[in-house]
Amino acid sequence: MALLVQKFGGTSVADVERIQAVARRIARSREEGHELVIVVSAMGHTTDQLTGLARAISSNPPQRELDMLLATGEQVSIALLSMALHAEGVPAVSMTGTQAGIVTESAHGRARILEIRTERLRRLLNDGQVVVVAGFQGTSSGAGGTPEITTLGRGGSDTSAVALAAALGADTCEIYTDVPGVLTTDPRKVADAQLMAQVSCDEMLELASLGASVLHPRAVEIARNYGVPLVVRSSWSEQAGTLLTSGAPRPIGHEGLELGKPVDGAELLTNQAVLALAHVPDRPGVAAQLFEALGAAGLNVDLIVQATHEGSSNDIAFTLAAAECDRAQLVCGEVLAGLGATLNDGGAQLSAEAGLAKLSISGAGIMGRPGVAARLFDTLARSGINLRLIATSEVKVSCLVAGDQADRALRAAAEAFELPDQQLRRDPRPCHQGDPAVRGVALDRDQAQVAVKRLPDRPGTAAAVCRTLADASISLDAIVQSERTHAGPSRDMSFVLKRDDLTRAQQTLAPLLRQWPGSSFEEGPAIARISAVGAGMPFTPGTAARMFRCLADAGINIELIATSEIRTSCVVAEAEGIKALQAVHAAFELGGIPQHRAEGTEAPGEVEVSMA
Repeated sequence: MALLVQKFGGTSVADVERIQAVARRIARSREEGHELVIVVSAMGHTTDQLTGLARAISSNPPQRELDMLLATGEQVSIALLSMALHAEGVPAVSMTGTQAGIVTESAHGRARILEIRTERLRRLLNDGQVVVVAGFQGTSSGAGGTPEITTLGRGGSDTSAVALAAALGADTCEIYTDVPGVLTTDPRKVADAQLMAQVSCDEMLELASLGASVLHPRAVEIARNYGVPLVVRSSWSEQAGTLLTSGAPRPIGHEGLELGKPVDGAELLTNQAVLALAHVPDRPGVAAQLFEALGAAGLNVDLIVQATHEGSSNDIAFTLAAAECDRAQLVCGEVLAGLGATLNDGGAQLSAEAGLAKLSISGAGIMGRPGVAARLFDTLARSGINLRLIATSEVKVSCLVAGDQADRALRAAAEAFELPDQQLRRDPRPCHQGDPAVRGVALDRDQAQVAVKRLPDRPGTAAAVCRTLADASISLDAIVQSERTHAGPSRDMSFVLKRDDLTRAQQTLAPLLRQWPGSSFEEGPAIARISAVGAGMPFTPGTAARMFRCLADAGINIELIATSEIRTSCVVAEAEGIKALQAVHAAFELGGIPQHRAEGTEAPGEVEVSMA
């Protein structure tokens, strides 16, 4: 007998017939001898409808009252599902988030879970009850200790379910939705998207942060942090779905269930080199030619950064082992000659530097917490350590530093994030060899590209930019520091952020940029971001080149490149986003017979988009 937490989304309980179908499914699980905690969302698009009512009353309703309103949606679902279970002969009791002991911070509309007091849940389970819990909600202590209803924000029911599984030590958390599991990409844009049998939590965090809507990043963070076995399955079939893999189960610390340390490790990779190509022709195929040539020479590249510049040229920088630096320079020179780019005579420029080290911090949802990258950069700046190159992803922030400062940088990061020695690694051995280089591909069209020009090239500059935005709760992604230097000396810094945050970011940075004469904030053209994600990427030479080649063959120009160990992202023109997604998905041979349309797996409704 296993303790299972099962979550059913809004489309799964959208009407009476579907609620009854869910009840029959739960009854079968109970007949198999399982203890069950069921988490449900509001019916169908109820949350959206309630939000619409609130907006009809007020364009800016008080967030507390909005939480009071939205929390009612799940109360309808849990009561009806409990009634349906009783009709099936299954003893069941419905509970709001408050009754289930879900305690959150006092932040209406976006509260994080602090703890779950499970005593009442365990008593009910011991009595043989199926416990039906309202997702998306909890309770906090307001003024004077008075309990206040809070909601968790978009994806809150997923978050509730995985948090309950972590707190109860459940054997498995099953997320039931209207697709058969996690697919290689969005099936609405690529018809032959395939079901993944399994995916790591780190890979899923990258995909979820890039817009893969089947799971919310916060739910994946909890699963990763506490080793919760997590399965995504279809409500409409008996398919096994997708297993999300993580480490061994771990206890919940005193910091709070969702407020634990965002950084759980730091590593140092020594004996690295950076090669920088400046004023490279800006046209489709250039990046593909360069990295195909490097791959053909047996050179395995690590971080890749391409920053967009004015005119008809770009800069490309990449890192690799210092022992391969000389050979890489020869290859780059040959490629530039083949492109007709004149070296070091007002045209293209090639520079190389060895004796560097890559410092990385890792953790679940790092970029979703604006202060983490800023804290790292602040720490290094106070230690007088300048950053040569920055690369970020959802689970890792990496920066290139001088080799003679590497140990100091690692110690500073360890102190800043309170990391014990066992969470520090120096020149780690590969641990994901054999995994697919690319497991999934995502398209994100909700982003804007920004360049902050002519920033002082000295310790603390990147920290100041990131800290200023973090203090305004603005999250950045794909932070790219250019290798091209201007007089002063100064560098440019590019980043991607949510389009809705663009105006606020410009206003927030204006006072800081005024302190640096000549600095400016520039908004880029409308963009789409295409990302390939796979844990085997670092051990598969030529992966980036393959992605760049397929985009070039499709006539799509790459405006910005930012890579991490398990993600390669390319920014392209917004109008070419879907075309680019389809090209990359096909290039890595991720397609086949459309699994999501196979017999018995098609959902009777649309993909769930409600907040809960």
